[in-house]
Amino acid sequence: MSKTDPQIASARAALARGDWPAVVRAAQMVGDAAPQRAEALFLLGLAEAGQGRISAAIALLRQAVARDPQGEYRAQLARLLIMTRQDSAAAQALAEAEHALPDDALSRDTMGCVYARLGDHAASLPHFAHAVAQAPDILEYRYNHAAALNFVGQVSAAEAALEALIARAPGHGRAHHLLASLKRHTADSHHVPRLRAQLDAAHDPRDRLLLGYALAKELDDLGEHDAAFTALAAANAEHRARLPYRFASDAANFDAIEAAWPVLSHAAVSGAPTEAPIFVIGMPRTGTTLVDRILSSHPAVESAGELQAMPLAVKHAAGTRTRTVLDPETIAALRGADLGAIGHDYLVRAHHHRRDTTRRFVDKFPGNFHYAGIVARALPNASIICLRRHPMDTVLSNFRNLFAITSRYYDYSYDLMDIARYYARFDRLMRFWQAAMPGRILEVSYEDLVADQEGVTRRMLDHAGLPWDAACLDFHRNSAPVSTPSAAQVRRPIYRDALARWKRHEHALGEVAAFFAAQGIATD
Repeated sequence: MSKTDPQIASARAALARGDWPAVVRAAQMVGDAAPQRAEALFLLGLAEAGQGRISAAIALLRQAVARDPQGEYRAQLARLLIMTRQDSAAAQALAEAEHALPDDALSRDTMGCVYARLGDHAASLPHFAHAVAQAPDILEYRYNHAAALNFVGQVSAAEAALEALIARAPGHGRAHHLLASLKRHTADSHHVPRLRAQLDAAHDPRDRLLLGYALAKELDDLGEHDAAFTALAAANAEHRARLPYRFASDAANFDAIEAAWPVLSHAAVSGAPTEAPIFVIGMPRTGTTLVDRILSSHPAVESAGELQAMPLAVKHAAGTRTRTVLDPETIAALRGADLGAIGHDYLVRAHHHRRDTTRRFVDKFPGNFHYAGIVARALPNASIICLRRHPMDTVLSNFRNLFAITSRYYDYSYDLMDIARYYARFDRLMRFWQAAMPGRILEVSYEDLVADQEGVTRRMLDHAGLPWDAACLDFHRNSAPVSTPSAAQVRRPIYRDALARWKRHEHALGEVAAFFAAQGIATD
């Protein structure tokens, strides 16, 4: 049956508008008319996915691919597999889709998104470009293309792509936010009047948050620090008021980790892997991307990006069915786990984020500080480096950088005191790990790294068991993609601009300083 057949056209039209019962009815009619039923299975699978039944959807799409291995089916299968963190299977489906390349814009954008989730931004680019060429009116395709251009360092092309998007949709918050982050703005080149006008006109909460952050970023670039902080505080307060976040939920996670360690420190470790990944951990926005770039500039090292492999391996070993990856129930359920199996599972999950398996790799997910004890036991040859930054600058940097809006992991970051409380528990946990595993984790000060790049780099390489290589000093020449908010910064040599930035806003941070003093956290 052709996709122009009225029954198939009807099913696909229902799919486009999210009318799942209509999709099911039309797909069943297609199945009745076509014995092999590949298209019917495909449509039913997407209907299942649209209703949140991903496992059932994957099973149906696998059947569709078995009957008709066309690229469109494989692209959607890869999307569902990556959604369920089955990275290896998603990469395989993607490779097979390349051999039966679909031509429609949605499939190619889907392929680009899966490549991006796997950390292969260079491979995503031609698919995003094809999607934009095929469907120039779809704004999401344009945004995805611009983001990929930025990730691979084609900043001018990303800027042009974003301006073209904004010309079509002047209030597109994500486009304005990404555009503001591409470079350091100057008095001769900025968008402040346009951002103010769009923020005044915006009603959608997400757009208002993104525009507020973009405005704050550009005002700060222009040296208007008070105005920047005012815009930032307003955007964060408006967003925080809509969140159900309570610090107690994060405190419970920290409590559970500390309580479980006496058992986990003696848990079974059968056949632990011999591989030696390098974990870069710490609070977000404290220099972890900078350290990742320095280390991955070494010829024996590559960056695998910010992996979720350890949290997911732990969740799998725990076997809990809770909605969150990290929670007290999951940590408690680990008490009977074999940590060697976690190490092997981690490496399997990390595999498809690597490019050259002859080199060691860096996993720079900052939140792995929660799992430092498990990392040390499950991967006994792993190196762990923790970035520390001045507590006040850490609070400010978390407050002024927008993380993944839909991720509940970062809900603490919209309120200064929420961040301060979170930092205090991070600080306590790192002291806990140092006492439990003396010498296992190298703590590096961001301020020391800025003051003595070579000396600190030598310490990090020594801790990781790597010989000295001067290429690490030229990290800004590293051409590998960067997919974090630090993309623009790490393409510059080390600079001092971010040191003691908190002093610009010392009055606004007074309550944070008092809290830290009461907690015994030095801020002098």
